[in-house]
Amino acid sequence: MQVFYLPGLKQGINVLSPEESHHCARVLRISKEEDASFIDGEGSFAIGKIIQAHPRKTIIEIQEIQTNFQKRPYYLHIAIAPTKNIDRFEWFLEKAVEIGVDEISPLLCERSERRTLKTARLNKRILSAMKQSINAYKPRLNELTSFKLFLNQIKETNTYIAHYDQDIPPQFKDQPLSNSSSLILIGPEGDFSPTEVELALDKNIKQVSLGSTRLRTETAGLVCCHTVGLINQ
Repeated sequence: MQVFYLPGLKQGINVLSPEESHHCARVLRISKEEDASFIDGEGSFAIGKIIQAHPRKTIIEIQEIQTNFQKRPYYLHIAIAPTKNIDRFEWFLEKAVEIGVDEISPLLCERSERRTLKTARLNKRILSAMKQSINAYKPRLNELTSFKLFLNQIKETNTYIAHYDQDIPPQFKDQPLSNSSSLILIGPEGDFSPTEVELALDKNIKQVSLGSTRLRTETAGLVCCHTVGLINQ
């Protein structure tokens, strides 16, 4: 059954956005009376059918709504420096949504090689991954922010910074990640600078390790998503 994104969905008659209508009528060529599923990005999952398939204004009827659909018992915020190759960062976003993440904050660090982002394009990748994985919650994607400014905006109490350290600090997997709200910072290719690590430690952010091997930026982000997801199963 096809899944469509429908913010503000309600019982009864609804209209898909022009983008979703085009996908429904032109790309998928779904016919009238076909069944479909819908997610609103706020935790609702619905079952309905196509009343009129139109490339700009597809009309659907919602028959059943389930709220808090597969709600996770934790909140995971990943602050990560985008990779120089944007395809790798988009891949990270896609897989992170499939595994489970609630908020993503792109970081501009001293050693960052990518210094601009097109968030509209990235949000499209997020929506695609949501529909693919039938995830009713849309992760929040923040604007690219400098590392120093981001440190002054942190609200989470469980905060961590992961970077490659020969001394191997405490393992991320051993932290109190069950049923909690956590933030983890992941640096660019080339890692955080020593100055950035010290700034984080001054803010009482705990230094953690993701293992004994050196990971690529996008791999580190996914390790965090997978670790927290497994701990909360």
